[in-house]
Amino acid sequence: MVKKGKKDAEDLGAMRAARFGRVKNTLSMGFVGLPNVGKSSLTNLLAGANHAEAANYPFCTIDPNVVQCVVPDQKFRYLVDVWKPPSVVPAMLKVTDIAGLIRGASEGAGLGNAFLSHIAAVDGIFHLIRAFESDEVIHVDDSVDPVRDLETIQGELCAKDKETLTKVMEKEKERVRKEKGLSRSADVPLAESFLEAYAKCEKLINDNIPVQTHEDFSLAEVECIKDWGLITTKPMIYVVNLSQKNFIRKGSKFLPKINQWVKEHGGGQIIPVSCEFEETLQGMQDDPAQQKAFLQQCTEEAEAAGLKGPQAEVKSMIPRLIRAGRQALCLQSFYTAGPKEVRAWTIMQGTLAPQAAGVIHTDFERGFIKAEVCAFDDFKALHQGQASMAKIKEAGKYRQEGKTYAMQEGDIVVFMHNVTTAKKK
Repeated sequence: MVKKGKKDAEDLGAMRAARFGRVKNTLSMGFVGLPNVGKSSLTNLLAGANHAEAANYPFCTIDPNVVQCVVPDQKFRYLVDVWKPPSVVPAMLKVTDIAGLIRGASEGAGLGNAFLSHIAAVDGIFHLIRAFESDEVIHVDDSVDPVRDLETIQGELCAKDKETLTKVMEKEKERVRKEKGLSRSADVPLAESFLEAYAKCEKLINDNIPVQTHEDFSLAEVECIKDWGLITTKPMIYVVNLSQKNFIRKGSKFLPKINQWVKEHGGGQIIPVSCEFEETLQGMQDDPAQQKAFLQQCTEEAEAAGLKGPQAEVKSMIPRLIRAGRQALCLQSFYTAGPKEVRAWTIMQGTLAPQAAGVIHTDFERGFIKAEVCAFDDFKALHQGQASMAKIKEAGKYRQEGKTYAMQEGDIVVFMHNVTTAKKK
């Protein structure tokens, strides 16, 4: 029951943040943090290849490095195993490795202004915090203190938003002046929804709390805030980079302090990882037996530290990280499956059938007739090993849906369309 409640809270947090986001199917996450906290290393791990130069130097990643991460998906793998097609196309999550921020970045320190614009360009944030000590990896502030680092990064993001808010107010006053033909000296009557939204955002930002964590925004206020371009309206996941030893024993002196800080600053999802552990594990990917032995050794270390049962199991957190990023962006998959290809298509939650068809090809949306849909769970329960929908149709679980159908996670779909009925341009 506790786990279910925790997931519900994470889902709610993601949906709250999604209110302010862009509506498109190609959203991206970005790693944000101080220099040398493990952003490039973790980006490499997410992509499964060395796409970024993970050098021990504060500004080694000057241009944001973008990678595509394969989304772990058991449903997709099941369909691939059933159809065994020559073409297999999984869903992908785009992740940007943004070079390290430092104190004063909002005022241009380090490479601050450029990096803050890179953060503005992504749709969600992985806020990476260093919670491991190492003489080999220098810390930009000479000591490891995750709470101080959280304050620094959050402070810089909020400082940038504070600057943005000032411009928003000036811009809105100018717009109303022109609209009503008012002079510069005249009082400018601003909409109540604008003033309420502005006051709430200003207070949150002054308190160093991300705007996206606040629950009490009306729909009118959300519509105002959407257009302001505030960095802290983006969904944020806190990722804590631990040493391998602490990751295995699932404990660190820093974790309770980090948890307390996050609670005091609007709350949010916290995911503990270890780049050290993940790099060791990924280095064995060509030798599954060696990987299995390493994971078993780690589990035995966890048991020796007093952990029992499932809690002692040690496994990669990379799949969870990718899924969490996708969930934070409110993305989901539907599938097309056949003897030639099985493909996962990415759409936003709540997407209607014609718009989902348009992700495959614009003609499919333009000439949409209907969608023939089967829920994945129904297919798995009924297909009896056959790579076809025959048994599902016999059971009456193969549905025809129209233009108002909201796509569900895991739908297997065939779209019927006729482009000749569309208007000529």
